[in-house]
Amino acid sequence: MLATAALVNEDDDALMARVALRDGVAFRKLIDAYAMRAHRIAYRMLGDATEAEDVAQEALLRLWNQAMKWHPGGAGVSAWLGRVATNLCLDRLRRRKFASDEEVPERADDAPGADEAIDEDRLRARTVAAVQALPDRQRAAIILTYYEDYSNMAAAGALDMNIKAFESLLLRARTALRTALGGAAK
Repeated sequence: MLATAALVNEDDDALMARVALRDGVAFRKLIDAYAMRAHRIAYRMLGDATEAEDVAQEALLRLWNQAMKWHPGGAGVSAWLGRVATNLCLDRLRRRKFASDEEVPERADDAPGADEAIDEDRLRARTVAAVQALPDRQRAAIILTYYEDYSNMAAAGALDMNIKAFESLLLRARTALRTALGGAAK
């Protein structure tokens, strides 16, 4: 696994060197490999597909514009884009608080289904609402750790925190989710 990560980082470094020279083919390879991850992070944090697309594009634009500053041997493009996307989302969430104090409207599911499917949908909606209700940094910790499978160390890096502070933040987020969901999640 470690050898695979090192190989990916070497490939990332080689592609970034080409992108720094404005190689569009190399940039397309990076987009194909990593754009969906940035989009998933943004969608899960913001809950809006259009905004998620904007965040992913902004993160990729920053990758293109800052390619000359790339330092080989780091965590790789995936980690860098994850961090940039997370920070862009946190910025948007902060601006939302100042732009409006209204809650995001919830969508009702019109499609009838089996009882079990309905129960699953209700639990999923409660979980999404509970995650969305978390403070911004707690939400980011949950999304990076549980939805994007970041290690605690990688997620701490994405949030620019030390590992102990991140684990404390993650514990508070899980406790808040457990309280919000009550006995529904098993």
